[in-house]
This record gives sequence, C-alpha cells and structure tokens, in this order.
Amino acid sequence: MQPTLVHTAALGLNWPRTSRRRCCAITDRQLLRTHECDGITVDMSQPMYWDRLDTPLPDKAYKDVLTAGDKSLKEKEKGPWNQLTKEEKIALYRLMFCQTYPEMKKRTDEWKTVVGGIFIFLGFTGLVVWWQRIYVYPQRPRTLEEEWQAKQLKRMLDMRVSPIEGFSAKWDYEKGQWK
Repeated sequence: MQPTLVHTAALGLNWPRTSRRRCCAITDRQLLRTHECDGITVDMSQPMYWDRLDTPLPDKAYKDVLTAGDKSLKEKEKGPWNQLTKEEKIALYRLMFCQTYPEMKKRTDEWKTVVGGIFIFLGFTGLVVWWQRIYVYPQRPRTLEEEWQAKQLKRMLDMRVSPIEGFSAKWDYEKGQWK
C-alpha cells in the first residue's frame, strides 16, 4: 500500500485520520491501486540544457560531469586565450554547448517521411474507395443511362407534362423539335 501513502501525502491528507472513501473520492481509485513510484524523477526546478536558436546561452553547461582532461582544460581556460590551440577552443565550446548554430540550422530530412506518409495514406484511401466501388456500392441504376433518359423525356413530352413553364412549353409539337 505504499503508492496509496505517497498519493495521500501528496494530497496533504493525514492518512490515519482520513477515511478510504474520502481518499478515493479525491483521487482516482485505479490510480491508487496500480500506480508505482519507481520511475526516474527529474527536478524541473533546476536549470536544464536545451539547444535553441532564440536563446543562445542555456542555463547550464552541456557537460555536467567533467573528466580529468576536461578539468585541466577548464583551468587552462582561465588563462590567456591566445595560448589555447584551435582544438582546445573547440573542446571548450563542446563542454558548454552541444551544437553550433550551423548545426542547429541544418535542415533535416523529416519532410521526406511526412510526404511518404501522406502518399501511403492517400494510396490506402484510394484502395478503400476502389474496394467499396466494386464490392459495397450497388451497380449504377438503369434510370441514369442515356437511353432510359431519352425514353423518359419522350414519354414526358407525349404526356405534355408542365405545358406552361416546363418541358412541354419549350417543345414544338408541330415540327417535333425544341423551340
């Protein structure tokens, strides 16, 4: 029952005096039963390292734990910089920062993955539509065929449907053609 104690302590409840019903009413019952407190916790109140273009100086250095060579290089850094070699200056930079600005600005090939995913999705959608057209949807009704519609139009003209404003008004019965 240690996860329960952790949750009740986090809620500010006094465990011996708080009933189980009140504790379960405040928190999720499933969370109390199955939550395990064995994860790695990160103290978010401490400064963190993050490479960003808009903030050039992170709150802390890239490398926290320094080797003996790194420590001697840090001591050498306190002296005049014209005595440092180019490689030592680069090594000092890499102690403080993970990436340079050109490395941060370098384009990634992620767009290829996105475009490929879009094409796969469109292809799959096309296959589903094709499958539905063949196996799901019924055949096209015969009333949509041109032959049927021509017969239907002739029948409507023979019956003189809508003689004032409709089909019959636009048909010349003496000549047998449209006005």
